[in-house]
Amino acid sequence: MTEQNKMRDIEIEKMVLHCGGTEDKHDKSVALLKMMTGKKVQSVQSTRRIPAFGISPGKKSGCKVTLRDKEKIIDLLQRFFAAIDNELAEKKITENQFCFGVREYIEIPGLEYDRDIGILGFEAMVVFKRKGKRVVNKKIKRGSLPKKQRVTPEEIKEFLIDKIGVDII
Repeated sequence: MTEQNKMRDIEIEKMVLHCGGTEDKHDKSVALLKMMTGKKVQSVQSTRRIPAFGISPGKKSGCKVTLRDKEKIIDLLQRFFAAIDNELAEKKITENQFCFGVREYIEIPGLEYDRDIGILGFEAMVVFKRKGKRVVNKKIKRGSLPKKQRVTPEEIKEFLIDKIGVDII
């Protein structure tokens, strides 16, 4: 009888939802993320100048929310994947994470159209970890994370297929 090593199990570390936009679109993006998560939204300021998009240093150019509650993340992921037909492209999965975008939030089951927000999309990034990653982040007796502790794209694909029911295309 072979037992699975608990230290090799993968789990979701966090999910970051982010939306871009300046001025009026920024306010709508903040409202959208707050409506979806109910959490405090953090604004992101630009560090460089991009005249084509009307962005200059110090100007608000986006917003983001970080979620760490595993049950809420799984629930949101199932709803987000339902909006994009439960499919994820293989090229969007990399080591330790995967990212995808939802073009319009009104496609998500359970969300109603809000006239103040309008039609907006957002991006989601989900980061995975194994037990023992805390060694890298602690202050005293900090260690390094060996390569075998990283989560491979194949393991992420297996997790998505088994736990969430996503088709990898």
